[in-house]
Amino acid sequence: MATNTGQMGFLPSGGAIFCTIPDILYLPELIFGGLTLSLVASTYLLPYNPQAYVISVTIFCFIVSFFWLMVFACGSHRNKSSWASADVAYHGFATLLYLSASVLLALITIGFAQVQNQITLIYQLDVAAVVFSFLTTLLYFIHTIFSAIRWKSF
Repeated sequence: MATNTGQMGFLPSGGAIFCTIPDILYLPELIFGGLTLSLVASTYLLPYNPQAYVISVTIFCFIVSFFWLMVFACGSHRNKSSWASADVAYHGFATLLYLSASVLLALITIGFAQVQNQITLIYQLDVAAVVFSFLTTLLYFIHTIFSAIRWKSF
């Protein structure tokens, strides 16, 4: 008789979230997302709509990622596969949001440089915001890939 010896998926809780991939990426996502938010908010918010979109994306992802971190830290997921599915879905969605915001922020920064014809503090802050925004996008993408691998093991 054949037995199933495959490894069952496991969602960590408590301090174990800081020792497992992809959950160890929560803190860098929050840190880089917060840096992106503070850098964008400290510059001129011109043009209004694209910059407001970038700020909205960073605030949304920061709040939801913090909530997700608390759910995993408290063990509220109770090791159910639906939470693993939701983890993949959220991080995939956050990756798309951050990618769209990063590209938009880079476009605005390039346009700002062409208008100013000189390097200013505002331009340097915008460049730093673009770099951190793309790094945050990369973190969310890596988290999505490893969450999908974990989800497939359930």
